Amino acid sequence: MAAILFVRVKSDLNPDELERRLIERRPRFHDIPGLVQKIYGRDESTGDVCGIYFFEDQAALLAFRESELAKTIPLAYEAKEIRREVYDVLYPLHPDRGPL
Repeated sequence: MAAILFVRVKSDLNPDELERRLIERRPRFHDIPGLVQKIYGRDESTGDVCGIYFFEDQAALLAFRESELAKTIPLAYEAKEIRREVYDVLYPLHPDRGPL
């Protein structure tokens, strides 16, 4: 079953520096086994950023969570607070569209 990882980061970095770091690290996610797509987002009212990861299955998600790349997320963005949530994909609204 496909899986979703939602990661929300609260940081005191200014928005430009935070975005620079997001972009700098982005290429490293291309080689994560089982990662189908990653969506980057920002809450305009708080400045918090998020990553929404779509994995082929729970095993790929769990392997990513144990990776060096995942473990460095809080440090890379100088996170004051980080929230991680994991979901099983039930079904897509539009099965003919991505990311799953």
